[in-house]
Amino acid sequence: MKKRQSYWVLFVALLFSGSMSAKVNNYVGGYANLGEWTLLPSQSQYGPSFGVAGGLGFLYELQVGPAAKTTRFLFDVGVGAQGGMTAFMQSGNQEAVLSGQRDLQGDPFDYVYSLRNRRDRYNGIAVNVPLMIGVQHKKFYMLAGIKLYAHVFTKTHSYATLNTFGRYEDIPDLCNMPEYQFFTDLSISGGVQTKWNLDIDASFEIGGRLGEVVDAVGFDVPKRKIEYRLAGFVDYGLLDLHKAGTVQPLVTPTTYDANDPSSPTYVYNNTNMVDGVVLNDVMSTDGFAKAVNNLVVGLKFTILFQLPEPGTCVICRDAYKKSTPRYGGRRGMKYEE
Repeated sequence: MKKRQSYWVLFVALLFSGSMSAKVNNYVGGYANLGEWTLLPSQSQYGPSFGVAGGLGFLYELQVGPAAKTTRFLFDVGVGAQGGMTAFMQSGNQEAVLSGQRDLQGDPFDYVYSLRNRRDRYNGIAVNVPLMIGVQHKKFYMLAGIKLYAHVFTKTHSYATLNTFGRYEDIPDLCNMPEYQFFTDLSISGGVQTKWNLDIDASFEIGGRLGEVVDAVGFDVPKRKIEYRLAGFVDYGLLDLHKAGTVQPLVTPTTYDANDPSSPTYVYNNTNMVDGVVLNDVMSTDGFAKAVNNLVVGLKFTILFQLPEPGTCVICRDAYKKSTPRYGGRRGMKYEE
């Protein structure tokens, strides 16, 4: 039992002595990153979006580790801005139908709006605050933590090709007949500024230090004052990014009556039935997705500048007393050390 207790005492003593000899370095710097930006809708007919994003930022890094080792504990905090573009693409057709309408001869039919090659693009700028911890060993390093995202600006741009036609019960669809307001391959677009929710991203970064790294330690060993790093990173959103909307993907006129002077179709060969359509971005529509999560995967370059270390006195006042004369007895003058 006494032998086991002595082992514990020795372990605690070594741990305490290691902490007392820890080396602390402070760095400030900046970073730039570039990667693929994807929005991931869950329980949705849409697949993930695809795009690109890039960012710049400033950071402070604290490095702590035993003075005689090359392994360091890392703590990073900073602030940055990230901007990018990502888009959802739908190759199939999307229809909006006005049922029970009347054509020029008074026959009943359904007036159909058909969208194809739809593309919903989102341009955004976000401010982020990273809080990361990790480890550095020789040329290798990794960091993990969270990033707080505030999307300060988001603009939507939606594009599609529109066809309108008449769907009858006993005859084929009537297409490309302007006198019936049936048009082919019209390009329509829409776009508004919108808002997204605050987000928290889980972040992971792994990479290496660039240039020569000296493993030796000692006061006479040259120390690098500037660090360069290159790493791959992944940011994954933990919260629902989008604000669920109630609008329809395509807002259209509500009636078609060729024999009514007040109807948009009364004037021959006009385009009023398509001039009034509104194309809403898919993330603002009713039932688009249960949640939308953020994902950015890319490369990150970091440069760090070591801050000056606190000055140390060559002759410490507590360790050395200025020599002063002391007289005593017959032995003459003496000095205290």
